[in-house]
Amino acid sequence: MSASGPAAASSDMEVPSSAARRGILWPIAALVLAFLIGWPLVAPNPFLFTIGTFIVLNAIGATSLHLIIRTGHISLGHAAFMGVGAYCCVLSVRMLGLPPLLGLAVGMAGAALLALLIGPVVLRLTGKYFVLVTFLLGEIIRMVFVEWISVTGGSNGISGLPPLHPSLATPMAIYYVCLAASVLCVGLCARILTSEVGRVIDSVREAERVAECSGVPVIRLKVTIFVLACALVGLQGGLLAFFLRYIDPTSFSMVESLNLVVMNVVGGMYSLVGPLIGTVFLVALPELLRGYVELQHVFFGIILIVVMAALPGGMVEIFTKAGKLLAGRKSGGAR
Repeated sequence: MSASGPAAASSDMEVPSSAARRGILWPIAALVLAFLIGWPLVAPNPFLFTIGTFIVLNAIGATSLHLIIRTGHISLGHAAFMGVGAYCCVLSVRMLGLPPLLGLAVGMAGAALLALLIGPVVLRLTGKYFVLVTFLLGEIIRMVFVEWISVTGGSNGISGLPPLHPSLATPMAIYYVCLAASVLCVGLCARILTSEVGRVIDSVREAERVAECSGVPVIRLKVTIFVLACALVGLQGGLLAFFLRYIDPTSFSMVESLNLVVMNVVGGMYSLVGPLIGTVFLVALPELLRGYVELQHVFFGIILIVVMAALPGGMVEIFTKAGKLLAGRKSGGAR
């Protein structure tokens, strides 16, 4: 017997709704990308290049952490893998004489290999235990950077790094390289989360035991996503090193990991758009408050509290509510 009545009508309405959302998102994404490509040509300001580069670099870290969050885990050691990627990249260039572009691949491989070694162990933990272990892991890795002076330079770090390429030494060129890397990484995350794998990831987060009983290889899936996310943030570390021409352990501390978590929480933890919005908000807001030196952190904290209290689901709720409002008006007009 075929489905009929309200259930069938509801099913028929859900598909166009999902298709409509995709139809709206693609033009918006194209406009945002066009803006990101075009604004340096209109306002070639070195300060804006710096802010823009930090935004697109942090977008890599925030979206890669978002992949881990979608599996049901919150990591406080994500910046440590960024540091592993940065140091592996820099040391391969300085000691082995590899080209910087090949060094980026070495950095990604180093971060991914470490994630592959520890992932099967730590990903069996859940909740606060996973958070605490990743926090401790991040601190251990940071202390290795500090104490292994003969290799990492200790607290003084490593300076005098070459550019990625002689033709990529200008702030505008570096911005476009980082933008291209960010677009590829975010696009990869979006492709994963909108595919069948993404639906499996969400099912694992919502009901891990049920997913496992349904034949989903939960640990293998979590490890794969964890390794991929750490490889992407390792790429961010390598790009950050060549952008700043300097790295030290403070750039990869727990504070940086917490910033990546906050970007996801403020933007929205269960939508890929969320960490992107959170990245722009958290990177740009301190610069807007730079004129209030003494009260900068106070204002920053107050604004964060207000945003999180008003939008508990993240800033992405603004667009969700706006879309529902527009859809309600259209349906009302149709009637």
